[in-house]
Amino acid sequence: MSGETLPIAIDLLVEAGDWPDEDELARLVAGAVEASFAIGRLPAVKGSELSVVFTDDEHVRQLNADYRDKDKPTNVLSFPGSPPDAKLFGPLLGDIVVARETVVAEALEQGLAFEDHLTHLVVHGLLHLFGHDHLEDDEAERMESLETEILARLGIADPYAESAL
Repeated sequence: MSGETLPIAIDLLVEAGDWPDEDELARLVAGAVEASFAIGRLPAVKGSELSVVFTDDEHVRQLNADYRDKDKPTNVLSFPGSPPDAKLFGPLLGDIVVARETVVAEALEQGLAFEDHLTHLVVHGLLHLFGHDHLEDDEAERMESLETEILARLGIADPYAESAL
């Protein structure tokens, strides 16, 4: 990290699962947030707050069923605090919820370092809080390009490159 002050406050909660220690998680999240704001020029109210919850597949499965009608776990869920078309987001940016078992399985399957994959998912979740989406091809292309640029700043290879899949 460059030592710059983060543009937002970050609340971390390790709720369930065998996650790295909280200091390591805080370092990964802070790096992802700092790079996302620098590259993505994310428009947040000064002093905004982000919540990141580290949990297990069962909790994420339940959230996915309750809020998305998909009764299965997924790697990351985002719960925005502002409408997707806001000009300025915050002061509560929203929640990012990450599922341990799915993140580990995906990293192994794709031959990625766990920390790199987790960082990518935090960036991905954060961009969702700022209205980015990947439902349509053009949206997906813009979001993936921005993610790739943010991750490159952190020294993480393009997760969408053919060799990464």
